[in-house]
Amino acid sequence: MSRFFCILLLLILSLSTKADLNALVDLNLLTKNFTEQDLQKSLLSSKQWVPYPTYNNRDAWKSLTQSVYKTLIKEGEASLAYQWQVVKATDYLEFERSGSRVIMEKPMNENAKTLSKLFLAELAEGKGRFLDQIINGVWYFTEMSTWSLSAHVSGYQSSKRSLPQSDTQVVDLLAGDMGSMLSWIHYFFKNEMDKVNPEIASRLKMNIQSRVIQPYLTRNDMWWQGFEIKPEQVVNNWNPWCNFNVLTCLLLIEDNEQRKVAGIYKTMRSVDKFINYIKHDGACEEGPSYWGHAAGKLYDYLKILALATNNKVNLFDQQMIKDMGEYIAQSYIGGNSWVVNFADASAKSTADPLLIYRYGRSVNSKEMQQFAKYLHDRASSKFNFARDAFRSLEDLGTLQDILQETAATPTNTHNWYPETEFLYIRNQNVFFAAKGGFNKESHNHNDVGSFMLFLDQEPVFIDAGVGTYNKKTFSKERYDIWTMQSDYHNLPQINGYQQRFGPQYKSHNNRFDAKAQEFTLDIAGAYPKEAQINSWIRRYKIDHNALLITDQFDLDNPQNENVIHFLLAKEPILKNGAVELNNGAYSLHFDKKLFDASVDVIEQDDVRLSKVWGDRIYRLSLKAKSKSKKGIYRFSIK
Repeated sequence: MSRFFCILLLLILSLSTKADLNALVDLNLLTKNFTEQDLQKSLLSSKQWVPYPTYNNRDAWKSLTQSVYKTLIKEGEASLAYQWQVVKATDYLEFERSGSRVIMEKPMNENAKTLSKLFLAELAEGKGRFLDQIINGVWYFTEMSTWSLSAHVSGYQSSKRSLPQSDTQVVDLLAGDMGSMLSWIHYFFKNEMDKVNPEIASRLKMNIQSRVIQPYLTRNDMWWQGFEIKPEQVVNNWNPWCNFNVLTCLLLIEDNEQRKVAGIYKTMRSVDKFINYIKHDGACEEGPSYWGHAAGKLYDYLKILALATNNKVNLFDQQMIKDMGEYIAQSYIGGNSWVVNFADASAKSTADPLLIYRYGRSVNSKEMQQFAKYLHDRASSKFNFARDAFRSLEDLGTLQDILQETAATPTNTHNWYPETEFLYIRNQNVFFAAKGGFNKESHNHNDVGSFMLFLDQEPVFIDAGVGTYNKKTFSKERYDIWTMQSDYHNLPQINGYQQRFGPQYKSHNNRFDAKAQEFTLDIAGAYPKEAQINSWIRRYKIDHNALLITDQFDLDNPQNENVIHFLLAKEPILKNGAVELNNGAYSLHFDKKLFDASVDVIEQDDVRLSKVWGDRIYRLSLKAKSKSKKGIYRFSIK
């Protein structure tokens, strides 16, 4: 029997690609390297591990906040007259009625951000001037039915509705963030709040336990935990993000040592699910906009775990963790903060320089630290206010350190991620990105084989990204949204068919020749069987300052003309066998005997998209003049 399994394993390995092998090999970096007993032996009390001054250590806080003191006080003073906004029942119901998440999220986020400003102002000044308004915020949040968002509560309630049920608490992104922030408020201000009335801190602690700690310890069915995940689900940035928040609450609030250790080790088992799911090459399939919530939150989780165990539980020597960090620098294009934005990511950078710097310092990446300084020098604001209290506290200690670094961006000519199947090429004034992969990635677009091209650090061929989240965005109707469809990426419509969603829809035979700067893949597998595609070999080649694209295809029984789509940042001008791009700065050439060209204007009426692209973008469609079983299409961009 053992010989049979050995032969079977060898057969599986021989038929598997490197990306497929990830599904066979669970790294379990945390739980394979550290036992629950190791954790228990090394765990410190909060007084021992918290790296920040106590509230009453005024000299230390004066030193820590000196570079942003005026900003902290100004924002705190502006929040003294803030009127806490009520999140109404109809705000939750609006998600069911119109699909809007924003109506509920906006007042909730404003309340959370205001509390953060008051928290930091009081730590900086230390005179109690902001304490009453902090208490008002604490009292407000403990009176709410839930800290979760309207879009998230239904999945864990028996009613399956968006109005919170009184007997259910859901740990989602916001509930976790609030639990974490309020845990730090309890840690720093408990004694001060007790002087006003002991009920405040007592009530706060009870709420953190009942809304975050208790549901986490007693439930395994929250999908992001990865314990009872369904086939249609993936383990994405929610996992490290939520586990970081739960870990913070356990470390700062939980008094029962046995319960604390068991809870922390459960977070370690859960975070291993994320590490096991993501590709080992370090790329973030969700795109750079989500790096701060995926790799960045994994870093926060690992950092606070290392602090709490006196660096005994530490993964910063792992190459995979370093590669995950450096992905954010590699994805940077330049110009007006452009980045490679596969999936739902924005094409404009939202990266946090101070977070990148700390991450780079922990994993010993000079590339990350220099890139962080580059971003920091260009940033209009040197300190950002958000509801993430840990990052704000860490930022205060990073502001001076980053000033000593030298600013630089990556200089490597290419980066190939063989498992995620992302390719980046830098060649003089060219930045080219392409992808293989499959159509069930986290925040997936049906975009296997698509590409982006930036010339002179300006967008030419683009991925639009994603609009404002609504009820459709993460539902069965997701691919009704145009931004998710392959017809709105730089891809062919083959025999009348777009690409389909699902793990089986993927590319094959991907090859990158670094010396020739050529990327080849067969995208036939990303289309349904009805398209009757034997093969569609797409080849990208960078040749000096030109991009050459070749589509070689073999179809059975073609019923419709093929259409090659290109999504463009600026209006193209059609010429005889050529298309002028970006006001004539560049051109795309095609065989006019084979194609009829047309242009669609895509109005950008969604603010999330118009902030990036302006009022409109354009789709160039090259429709074949005949139906062909076999052929070769060639395009050149110069």
